[in-house]
Amino acid sequence: MAYAVYETETFSRLYEAMEKAEQDWVDTIKFQLIENPNAGKPLKFEWFREKRFGDKRIYYLIYKNISRILLVSFGSKKDQQKIINHILENKERYKKIIESV
Repeated sequence: MAYAVYETETFSRLYEAMEKAEQDWVDTIKFQLIENPNAGKPLKFEWFREKRFGDKRIYYLIYKNISRILLVSFGSKKDQQKIINHILENKERYKKIIESV
């Protein structure tokens, strides 16, 4: 079953600020996730994953019950723990966002 991929406003702003190579990689990952949402490395939970590009990572949430993926953030390895903590603290807000689209 194909998944629909969405992004938060924050992710969209980060995408616009990325270098061209990073944007191309993110576009490739979006297509990959449509067919295989479990492509990335799980982060503490099956529904919370990351994909790595050099020293940067894309963070996303999987909503299997509605076949949707939410791209949440993109950042460097040094910001990884801060980003993970933020996403976990705001997971209910992200759930409301994905259910409203």
